This record gives sequence, C-alpha cells and structure tokens, in this order.
Amino acid sequence: MRTTILLTVVGSQAYGLAGPESDVDMRGVYVPPTEAFWRFDKPPTSVTGPEPERLDWEVEHFCALALRANPTVLEALASPLVRACTPVGAELRGLLPAFLSRRAADTFAHTARRQLGRALVPERPKLKQLMHVIRLTEVALRLVRTGELSLLAEDRDALLAVRSGETPLPESVARARSLLTDLAAADSGPLPAAPDRAVVQDWLVTVRRRFLP
Repeated sequence: MRTTILLTVVGSQAYGLAGPESDVDMRGVYVPPTEAFWRFDKPPTSVTGPEPERLDWEVEHFCALALRANPTVLEALASPLVRACTPVGAELRGLLPAFLSRRAADTFAHTARRQLGRALVPERPKLKQLMHVIRLTEVALRLVRTGELSLLAEDRDALLAVRSGETPLPESVARARSLLTDLAAADSGPLPAAPDRAVVQDWLVTVRRRFLP
C-alpha cells in the first residue's frame, strides 16, 4: 500500500507549449508505510502507471534527486498543473526553495548543452528538441536572476516557431548558444551555493514518523 501525496502534469502541457498531439505526462510522489523499510525487500524507488505516461517516485528518492538538482524532478515539483496534492504534498511543494541553488542552474545548463548536441543531427535536426533547449536555458536564466523556478514559456510564439521550422535553423541554433553563454556568465543572483539539505532531511523524518502504523 502506498499513498500518493503529489501528482502534477509536466512537459509541454506545463510549459504552455502543448499542441493537439501532445501527451499528458504526469509525475508523482508517493509515501509507503514506514514499516515497509524494516524488511529486506524495500519499496521501489519509482513506479509507473496506472495512467499512461505516469511515473511516481518514492518520497525519499524524490528528495535525493531534487537535492542533486535533477531538472525533471524539480520541474515536477514546480509544475503549476496539480492533479492531486495532500497536506503532506503541499508541505513538499513548500520546500521547493530549499532545493534551489546555483547547483540547479548548473544542472539545467548541463542538460541543455547535452540536448543541443543531440538535436543537431546533420541529416535531420530535431527541431522539437532544439526548442526545448532554448526553453530550458531560459528557465535556468530566470532561476539565476530571480531565485524562482517558473516553467511557463514567456515567449510561446517564438518557441513554437523554432519547433515548426519557421525560424531558420542557424538563427535558432545561434539563439540557443547565446543563451547558454549568458547563463555561463551569470552570477548566482539570489541563489545559495547549495540546497538546504538539513531542512529537507528534517521534513523527511517527520514524514516517516507520520506514516508509522
């Protein structure tokens, strides 16, 4: 038995970039009974379903990934599209600032650079992936400048023009590289150097206590 404490929609739906063909990708966090950890066979770190395109993380695993600034996990926590949220889930969402640091901006930048390399396939550039490189770098720049993680695309039409090919490929690539350069040169702004691991750990201990039989 497990309790889902948070379920959000991520991907293009959360970015404001969804089209008629876009999937509804959901990510959640679940808490198993604390006594389940007393056995040799521990609860799984993640589970899929029951809906298509859904993945739930066990709460401790989720927090560990978020402290390492995993972009997918942080976006699930910051998504404005919430499908389910218990009081414990609301506490977790309230911890978002504790997970955010310069480390998150660096991880987002690393992910964007890696995706840019994959998008620029000589025979057939992946325009959708290139669009997401630009979007992700813009998210990271806003994070550095404001200290807040906001997923909604600020210039939707320009991003969709990249995806459709309306914007010439060299122009789109130049924009992506320019944003990555700006991000590398940006100072940390209001972001701390590292996440607040102690605050997250203290909260996790309270969750384990509350889920005792």
